[in-house]
Amino acid sequence: MKRVVVTGIGALTAIGNSVPEYLEGLQSGKSGAKPITQFDPELFKTQFACEVTDWDPTHYLDKREIRRLDRYVIMAMYAAEEAMRMAGIKNEDGTTAFELNPDRAGAIVASGIGGLRSLEKEIEDFEGGSGTPRYNPFMIPRMIANMGAGHISMAYNLRGPSYATVSACASGGHALAAAADDIRLGRADLMVTGGAEAVVTKVGIGGFNSMKALSTRNDDMKTASRPYDADRDGFVLGEGAGILVIESLEHAQARGATILAEVAGYAASSDAYHISAPHPEGAGAKIAMENAMKYAGISPAEVDYINTHGTSTPLGDTAELKAIKLAFGEDVYNLNISSTKSMTGHLLGAAAAIESVACILAIQNSFIPPTINHFTDDPNIDPRLNLTFNKAENKTVDVALSNTFGFGGHNSATIFRRFKS
Repeated sequence: MKRVVVTGIGALTAIGNSVPEYLEGLQSGKSGAKPITQFDPELFKTQFACEVTDWDPTHYLDKREIRRLDRYVIMAMYAAEEAMRMAGIKNEDGTTAFELNPDRAGAIVASGIGGLRSLEKEIEDFEGGSGTPRYNPFMIPRMIANMGAGHISMAYNLRGPSYATVSACASGGHALAAAADDIRLGRADLMVTGGAEAVVTKVGIGGFNSMKALSTRNDDMKTASRPYDADRDGFVLGEGAGILVIESLEHAQARGATILAEVAGYAASSDAYHISAPHPEGAGAKIAMENAMKYAGISPAEVDYINTHGTSTPLGDTAELKAIKLAFGEDVYNLNISSTKSMTGHLLGAAAAIESVACILAIQNSFIPPTINHFTDDPNIDPRLNLTFNKAENKTVDVALSNTFGFGGHNSATIFRRFKS
């Protein structure tokens, strides 16, 4: 089967609106948590999130197009343009640099929820109006979760496989795996993949508050995302997009592309346990990591870094670390582990995508992103684990593993490897 390589990445996050800014945020241990600005959160238990701010979507998109799109789609297209330029498909001025075969290129882009903001606004407008059932004709195309992939395929004339994966917080990992399979099995030469999410809305915050899933640390929001800390009280909702351009090795080499990393292996599994709680012993997560390593043909000793799901929830963090210890055995004490959600917040369906970008940046720049906001050791967590607390660590990273797990028990594990010809 064909080898799959990464040639372009795009990032839009609360700690950086481009790949260089995102890299700087990861290296410096920046917190993206801030007061919510997209609506008045005064009546909500949680009044902060990791919002994307100070970005201008007209840098890549025209104003008329922006008015017709939900925020999550705008974010997906914004990150896709950065990735396509890095991959050498587009020039820096937006003109075409390489003519793709449109029938051999596609887009699989995830979103866990889709256009929640558009749906919420339409319902509010209807309820606050005359009562006449009139909705915006763009309402449905704005809100459905496949439109990130749809608009990207239209923007770049990609006529190959194009759809969305929706599996809660594992969505981005499943999108990347599906896209890589299309290349590995010879169905496509190039795929645009990743995820986007924008649910910092009244429904989004209120819904997760009702589940007691979000941190309510309004008095200390910058440190609210505390994976593995004894005082963690829930995750911080994030938004943004991560997009990867992946290709067959032959296609990338034939056009002289710069190869950033190789997609070495991936696997999916299910906890088959609960609608929102993880399996307490990490049974499904263990299977996903073991099968990803088997697919990649590597041993646990070869993994240098694990970017964990690590959402900062009391149950989830400890269950994942149990799974990692079971999958890696004694080798677990020789690798670095961290949760970049401590900085970006939890991007739900885009989490795997933006964290895959973090893994690639770790490989390229020989560093381990930190788990920030650690103050108190959790007695239920093995102190011998290197959780890379509070400060980035310089380290050669040849193999990085990204974990993402979703409500419903969906698990995804993806392995990136330094490219060697």
